[in-house]
Amino acid sequence: MATMWTTRLRKSTVEKFEPQDILPDEQPSYVASWIYVFGVLTLASLTVIIITGLWLTTKGVTWWHTSSVGHFVNSLHLWSVELFFVFMVVHLWGKFWMAAWRGRRFATWVTGVIAFVTSIATGFTGYLIQTNFDSQWIGSQAKDGLNAVGIGSFFNTLNTGQATLLHVALLPLVVGAITIWHVILVRRNGVVPPLDANEIAGGAK
Repeated sequence: MATMWTTRLRKSTVEKFEPQDILPDEQPSYVASWIYVFGVLTLASLTVIIITGLWLTTKGVTWWHTSSVGHFVNSLHLWSVELFFVFMVVHLWGKFWMAAWRGRRFATWVTGVIAFVTSIATGFTGYLIQTNFDSQWIGSQAKDGLNAVGIGSFFNTLNTGQATLLHVALLPLVVGAITIWHVILVRRNGVVPPLDANEIAGGAK
């Protein structure tokens, strides 16, 4: 029946996609520009973050202090996070100056911005659970700032357990869900063309 929520959901998602949208085998010529690469680099960095993060999760937050392998995995996790933010910032600014919300892509732009903001919170909680003097200093400094704006009663930066739960269980799920939504919108609406390019029907949507 057309009134069932499953029918409405299917019509608003799956039935709106063509095979070419989901797994394209060609792209407009302007996609050869380097500015379009940073979105993929962001996703590649996120993949490494997830893999190394899961490894660290199974071993515990203090594993990297006592194991050379743990130290290596933790370093991979740290530097993939650093590269993730570099690539994401370049991607964000590149799309800003390209006015990437054009052509009914406003939702694509908004989900990207939300993913960026949520990633900052995820990275912040990651620094809090390093279980070293660095995380202690960050937590003590951030506590005063959060208390000043009235958030300290909900989130205690010196509570390692709370920060670990947010970093491992909650925030990555939010970032992952928004990222998947963002990629689906990109596949549905196509990549945004440069400002001086004409959008051709059947090419960039």
